Amino acid sequence: MNVLRTAIDGMLILEPAVFDDARGFFMESYNARDFDKAIGAEVRFVQDNHSRSAYGVLRGMHYQLPPHAQGKLVRVVQGEVFNVSVDLRRSSPSFRRWVGIALGEGRPHRVLWLPPGLAHGFLVTSASADLLYKTTAYYAPQAERCLRWDDPAVGIAWPALAGAPRLAERDATAPRLTDCPLFD
Repeated sequence: MNVLRTAIDGMLILEPAVFDDARGFFMESYNARDFDKAIGAEVRFVQDNHSRSAYGVLRGMHYQLPPHAQGKLVRVVQGEVFNVSVDLRRSSPSFRRWVGIALGEGRPHRVLWLPPGLAHGFLVTSASADLLYKTTAYYAPQAERCLRWDDPAVGIAWPALAGAPRLAERDATAPRLTDCPLFD
């Protein structure tokens, strides 16, 4: 497995070995031993999620507060998304930094590790997309928070669309960074 660091402390791009031939391909999308070695810690995943979205849907920027903060292992199995993470950990050297990475058709085997303390979102740039992700904590609605996707203080450079992004009400009205609860 190839492990690439990002500009956010602890956020990794994982590129597993892929065996391609005329019949198709094979890869291990998750191997606990190799994953734990890659990130330098033992991680226990407790929930798998599957999100299907149409072109132009923007979901995010979501996170959960402690003690329900979630690490996420994210991959796209169909379509393409622009995946964004924002570091909300005050103690992190990359606090307030964002990283955007295209996942899916252009790089179909990439997997992202997002440690707890990051806001996460994505914009679908293909006709539709299926995003799968494992989490280290269960969904806890009382701990769920949202950072405004277009907060100028964060300055995410989302890809251009044919039209405005399609947002859920809670994403469209989410608070700006200055009004969001953060991590220590």
